[in-house]
Amino acid sequence: MRSDIIKKGIERVPHRALLHATGLGRKDLDRPFIGVATSSTDLIPGHIGMKDLERFIERGICYGGGVPFFFGVPGICDGIAMGHLGMCYPLALREIVADTIETVCNAHQLDGIVCLTNCDKITPGMLMGAARLNIPAIIITAGPMLSGRYNKRKLAFVHDTFEALARAQKGDISKEELMCLEMEACPGAGSCQGLYTANTMACITETMGMSLPGCGTALAVSAKKRRIAQATGECIVELVEKNITPRKIITKASLENAIAVDMALGGSSNTVLHLMAIAHEAGIPLDLKTFDRISKNIPHITNIEPAGEHFMEDLEYAGGIPAVLKRLKKNLNNTLNVSGDKTFEIADKATIFDQEVIRPIEKAYHKQGGIAVLYGNIAPGGAVVKQAAVSQNMMQFTGRAKVFNREEEAMQAILSGKIKGGEVIVIRYEGPAGGPGMREMLAPTSAIVGMGLAESVALITDGRFSGGTKGPCIGHVSPEASRRGPIAIIKDGDMISIDIPKRKLEVKLTKSEIEKRFKVWKPVAPKITSGYLARYSRLVSSADKGAILH
Repeated sequence: MRSDIIKKGIERVPHRALLHATGLGRKDLDRPFIGVATSSTDLIPGHIGMKDLERFIERGICYGGGVPFFFGVPGICDGIAMGHLGMCYPLALREIVADTIETVCNAHQLDGIVCLTNCDKITPGMLMGAARLNIPAIIITAGPMLSGRYNKRKLAFVHDTFEALARAQKGDISKEELMCLEMEACPGAGSCQGLYTANTMACITETMGMSLPGCGTALAVSAKKRRIAQATGECIVELVEKNITPRKIITKASLENAIAVDMALGGSSNTVLHLMAIAHEAGIPLDLKTFDRISKNIPHITNIEPAGEHFMEDLEYAGGIPAVLKRLKKNLNNTLNVSGDKTFEIADKATIFDQEVIRPIEKAYHKQGGIAVLYGNIAPGGAVVKQAAVSQNMMQFTGRAKVFNREEEAMQAILSGKIKGGEVIVIRYEGPAGGPGMREMLAPTSAIVGMGLAESVALITDGRFSGGTKGPCIGHVSPEASRRGPIAIIKDGDMISIDIPKRKLEVKLTKSEIEKRFKVWKPVAPKITSGYLARYSRLVSSADKGAILH
């Protein structure tokens, strides 16, 4: 076993003394050492139920014949970090999580690892760490939150808080109703109820084979999730015994499966960043063109919040990801799951319980998948839009630019009524380096919807969007403004053309005019000049490369 390095031989007497100090007996030294990286924290609703799951993971590891060692991984709630300086940190946290997994597992020469995660950047960070280490690993996500309830209506976090505050500002709902929504939208533990980044990542982690079948949609605080936790503990010991490592599971074929399911679900655009970063750690080439190619061939077959009317609980009761695999089987590769089963076996065993939640291919909500990649003189390196959340009326749009160098400036303009129909909001210097940290723009996009502008205003940014975003909101514009991307020289009043079907994003300027503006262009000074984010800003790649650290 790998852990023999720290526990075998006469020269390891000091090491064994320290291991015995933790409570281990001599027999334990003959068993696999299994790390459990847990992101349990009181700060994140999606993670507050993890202490319970830790008990069942521990039980499973012991039943399987391993020795569990728990260690902590930091976590951030994107919703709480949203709309202020805090949002500079979540994407940067992804790298800290990956580095933590690598550091602890290599320092202690662990034989395998279970990663207990749930919310947005923690899940991809753990996958990146697992792929980098390439020791047996399983990801277990803690599960989606149940819907809230108000006046017999199901509530979801984004629609009934971010969008509701803009409706209250506009006078469409009372302050009393807003206060009720605030109390009831998030009824307890779990990741937010729609296909935002956390739940999208959970679904595609299961799809690529790194979580046990059924894990991605099994609800938080459910007995099913407890059973999956225990089975995960038992399974990791088997993976160690068989030496099945992440790079035998995370392959080009399984990543393409993950992208296909992402497109079919209409998931978060953040997965583009994360899948490219995971692929990088696994040594697999993956670019934006792959996402767009798959999207053109995979129909959008679910209609889940924020773009649709269904919730994650509906997807779970309809059969979960195994049922989605069943529906898409002809479009998928037959790859390995940590359970030992392959994709087609999992699909064949599944049952689709609700034909409306998981529609047949011929009755898909849209003929193409959820995400489109746009190119043009604003985004030579590409830009990403969640096309499944864009109405047909706004798939093609031309408008006058309204330019802001910070998210807060745009947010103030939207809520104060300064944004008018026919305009394209441009938010720049919010990319991976310029932000730094590529902040999510959920607050302004939700405000646009709440102010009734979703059918007359578009938004483009070198930042990114929450999975909760809907409407013609285009992010990941590459190169970003601080790295001399053309978005940097756009001025108020410039005409911007968006054509999602043709994958075009253009500002109506000649090449010579763009070059002329760059001759007098001066970048905005860095917003943060000390600490981790300053280092991150210097090292991070562009969004079209997954915002990985060089």
